[in-house]
Amino acid sequence: MTGAQEERAALVRTLEKVGPDAPTLCEGWTTRDLLAHLVVRERRPDTGPGILIPALAGYTEKVRAKAAERDFGDLLADLASGPPLYSPFRLVDRFANLAEMFVHHEDVLRGGVDPDSDWTPRPLSASLEKELRGPAASMARMTLKRIPARVTLRTPDGRDLVSVGSGDEVVVTGPVGELVLFVFGRRPVAVTFSGADAAVAAVRESSHGL
Repeated sequence: MTGAQEERAALVRTLEKVGPDAPTLCEGWTTRDLLAHLVVRERRPDTGPGILIPALAGYTEKVRAKAAERDFGDLLADLASGPPLYSPFRLVDRFANLAEMFVHHEDVLRGGVDPDSDWTPRPLSASLEKELRGPAASMARMTLKRIPARVTLRTPDGRDLVSVGSGDEVVVTGPVGELVLFVFGRRPVAVTFSGADAAVAAVRESSHGL
């Protein structure tokens, strides 16, 4: 089982447990809304451009909102079954859906939690942690490049995953999963910061993420 499949199955179990009306870290979205987004993303390729192009976002949201009216159990079954044969995600599931399933799973698990609170991460399998190193580094290059600091992502065992940007160095240390959530701009997140005070403040206060 790939990391994407592992997280998909775990997300489905969590959604079954919390139901359709639980809060998420996605502003304005309940678990039903988030589930509809995931299903539409894989099963309606015509909505893909609206995720990246603001001028087309209205159409994508219209389709997602309509999907959210469906039976919650049916939506769960669609998510659990994975990308259909016609989906562009079918052949690239292990790469394109790893961060998507992991981050949105955490969006559900941390929904409604004070963003400034301490958070104890769930244990991840060694194989999942290994697979998440790639998304942590690649997304950091996208989301952290405009922060006025040189940001290095480091795991607790001293492994540096990536360094991005320029300026005073700030080291962000945490488990791989938490580093992924950090570069996606999620909070609460269990990471620590080290570096010059002004640079650390700039990193902490930045609005990076997706």
